[in-house]
Amino acid sequence: MKIINLEDTPTEIETLESWNGAGHQDIEDKLSLKHVNDIIEIFQTPLTGSYNWDYKSADGRIKKLYELGKELNWNAEVDIDWGPTFPKDQHIMDPAHNPFNGWAPFENMSDSEKMRYNWHYLAWTLAQFMHGEQGALLVASQLVSCAPTYDAKLYAASQTFDEARHVEVFTNYLQKKIGIVYPINTHLKSLLDKILTDPRWDLKFIGMQIIIEGLALAAFNTLRLTVQDPILKNILYLVVRDEARHVTFGVNYLEEFVTTLSEEEKEERAVFAYEACVVMRERLIGTDVFEEFGLDVEEARTKTLEAEMMAHFRNFLFTRIIPNLRRIGLLTDKVRPLFENLGILEYENMVDDGEIDWVELQKPLYEEPEEEAMQA
Repeated sequence: MKIINLEDTPTEIETLESWNGAGHQDIEDKLSLKHVNDIIEIFQTPLTGSYNWDYKSADGRIKKLYELGKELNWNAEVDIDWGPTFPKDQHIMDPAHNPFNGWAPFENMSDSEKMRYNWHYLAWTLAQFMHGEQGALLVASQLVSCAPTYDAKLYAASQTFDEARHVEVFTNYLQKKIGIVYPINTHLKSLLDKILTDPRWDLKFIGMQIIIEGLALAAFNTLRLTVQDPILKNILYLVVRDEARHVTFGVNYLEEFVTTLSEEEKEERAVFAYEACVVMRERLIGTDVFEEFGLDVEEARTKTLEAEMMAHFRNFLFTRIIPNLRRIGLLTDKVRPLFENLGILEYENMVDDGEIDWVELQKPLYEEPEEEAMQA
């Protein structure tokens, strides 16, 4: 095993044997330590941790969410049937949702190239999920140290294990079932850098539990409607269950804390939340895929932004975030016009995650029926 420390984030696309139909054996069966290069990028953070010497549980809601996390753990190797492999000569995502339909540079591609584009765009999407989950893993581990209360430390520890499973399951799918791994989107990376290196524990909560996790929750549910592979549908179903608890935890924990902040501190965090939303909207555009297929990046980006379906999709992803920002007191008069300019303020009165749906969160694990996935 060799550790390679990079000064800059990798930008190369990795293509594995599984993309060319060379089988999908466990990668551990084919590699030894001498084949593995751990490619790392160092970040520095002025993390201020805290002991908590009062071991009494003060918040029954957080304690109950923690108990659910223990009860509903799932195992990526046991609870997912990795056997079937979706055929590479079929569209793995519904092509009707491609914003490039009817656009000459895309329509001029051969059918095989269109098929390859379909797989690459899913690979890019899942890679961003995978990278984002690693970021969530790192942030959750930080929160174990810096969250001030006993209940929050326990929940952050359980969330850390959840995030490890999510990194594992998306990595397995990309390596075994697709064989293409895209680098992290620069906009997602910049937000993760900000969250990981900021010394304020509550900003980590806001950035991860409200913005990134809230966006992921909507994105996972949306992808389940368009993806064709039952294995991936089941993966997304299991991950969504975890993410729903994480967002609920963040809303319930922050709602009380934000009331203790000064008006200046609230505004500072409200502006950060807005800026994070702007960054995450850009994360949804797969410019790396455009480059891979020789498309004009700016033209393709414009086409994506102008597509009515994609505009609706990008805004829809904020249906969990905006109500939750309102609930915790960060949809202030200063940022409201900014969110309105983004076209997402209309969601503020939708149901937030402060009122916990215990019936939904307590459902036992099972492999989701196809018809339920399509109705979600």
